[in-house]
Amino acid sequence: MDLRKLKTLIDLVSESNVSELEITEAEGKVRIVKSSGAVVQQFVAAPVQAAPAAAAPAAAAPVAELPAPAAAAPTGHVVKSPMVGTFYRASSPGAKPFVEVGSQVKEGETICIIEAMKILNEIEADKSGTVTRILGENGQAVEYGQPLFVIE
Repeated sequence: MDLRKLKTLIDLVSESNVSELEITEAEGKVRIVKSSGAVVQQFVAAPVQAAPAAAAPAAAAPVAELPAPAAAAPTGHVVKSPMVGTFYRASSPGAKPFVEVGSQVKEGETICIIEAMKILNEIEADKSGTVTRILGENGQAVEYGQPLFVIE
C-alpha cells in the first residue's frame, strides 16, 4: 500500500468520528483503530503461497512435536524499547558499553542507544538499581516494547 494513501487514511480516521477502519487490498490488509485520542495502525501482508512440500516416505513414522518451553519471565523491573530500531550497548564500536551485568544505574542515566532513521536515541534507565540481565543483542534490531534490560 502506498505510504501517502496510508498517511491520508490515518489522518482521516484521526479527524473523524470513525473509531476503526479496515481495508483489504491485494498487497495486504490495513486496520486503523482510534483509541483515546491516539491512532493505532496495523498492517498485515498478504499471505504468500508456499511451495508444496515433498511427500514423506510411506515407511516413515510420524514425529510428534513437543511444545517449546516458555521463556522464563524476567524478575525485577524490565526496561523496554520505546521504539523500533537498532540496539547498541556503547556509543561507538570500540567504546566501553554504557552498562554491564552488575552495574549500578541511577534513574535518568543512559544505558543504551537505539538508532532509528539514522538518529541515535539515548535510552535512559527509568529506575535506579542494579542491572541483572541484558536482554538486547548489540547491533540487532529491536521492536517497540521489547525487553532490553532487567534492573533490580
